[in-house]
Amino acid sequence: QVQLVESGGGLVQPGGSLRLSCAASGSILRMGWFRQTQGKDRELVATVTRGGVANIADSVKGRFTISRDNAKNTVYLQMNSLKPEDTAVYYCWAWVTTNNWGQGTQVTVSS
Repeated sequence: QVQLVESGGGLVQPGGSLRLSCAASGSILRMGWFRQTQGKDRELVATVTRGGVANIADSVKGRFTISRDNAKNTVYLQMNSLKPEDTAVYYCWAWVTTNNWGQGTQVTVSS
């Protein structure tokens, strides 16, 4: 069982920035972030392999950046130019032999 500890999130005004962090309990091949709003399915935001190959959702491309520090088993999501529609619970994700999820962190974009 992989343990994922998230940090970051909170309330920010439109156009602002936030950074999410997620530390894993071991070395993970693929890590990333998904998000979910009430009544909707969880959707992919961005993933990154241990080698640094990233996959970014079109809805956030150009605004969000994913990176990881393999020495710390940590993945980061830098979110810039935030919009109200980015408001959601963001979940850290890690793939070992199954999907593993963090507890979720709320991001609210509002004036």
